[in-house]
Amino acid sequence: MIDTIERLFLRYSLVGSFMFISIIIMFSYSLARIIKQRRMGSAIAIIAGLALAYISGKHTGGSGGVSDIAAFSGFGILGGGMMRDYAIISTAFGVKIKNLKKAGIPGSVALFFGIFFSFIVGSFIALMLGFDDPVDITTIGGGAVTFVVGPVTGGALGASSDVIALSIAAGVVKSVLTIIITPFIAPIIKLNNPISAIVYGGMIGTTSGVAGGLAATDPKLVPYGAMTATFYTGLGSLLCPSVGFLIIKALVS
Repeated sequence: MIDTIERLFLRYSLVGSFMFISIIIMFSYSLARIIKQRRMGSAIAIIAGLALAYISGKHTGGSGGVSDIAAFSGFGILGGGMMRDYAIISTAFGVKIKNLKKAGIPGSVALFFGIFFSFIVGSFIALMLGFDDPVDITTIGGGAVTFVVGPVTGGALGASSDVIALSIAAGVVKSVLTIIITPFIAPIIKLNNPISAIVYGGMIGTTSGVAGGLAATDPKLVPYGAMTATFYTGLGSLLCPSVGFLIIKALVS
């Protein structure tokens, strides 16, 4: 039995990583049911993953988290850009074009408003924390947009690794909060149809947070929110290191 498990994780590392992720998800949703907060299953799973990555990094002294351990090397593929892009594309196939067209102008406005609002809030927090370098402020502001935009912005502007890590942390916090809060505010903001999900995805932007929150609200809404949230990440990656940086540089200077 032990030999079989060892062979699974070492020789078929990607399959082993899928199995390990499945165990984490089962545990997370079981814990959520025990505490009678079933909607928090995704948030618990994310927190568990971050904790395991931190512990693994401390144990190995590496930079790849869990994937630095030979038995869990498959996480390097599972958590990489290829699988992320595949998941985004496959999610998009659940969208009905007619519903996207209905959201036209409101969806577009939500995208730009959501990006600049998050960027401004993140930049303001960076200033409050004592950062005065336009590059650092812009990078942290980008992290408040999403945890993908933050490192993209920091990499483009030449920010330090510490600031980039802080921007990622800001994006992760936003993602987890979105997962937790969405099901509770959905009845209040009438988040119960494809058009409102499209606008919501454009306003909030974090793909993982929006997808997890909508999955706990109504799984049928996930493709619509994830679609504009994906556009949000791409647009944010273009605007933050360019227009955003110029604005911050002008204001700080």
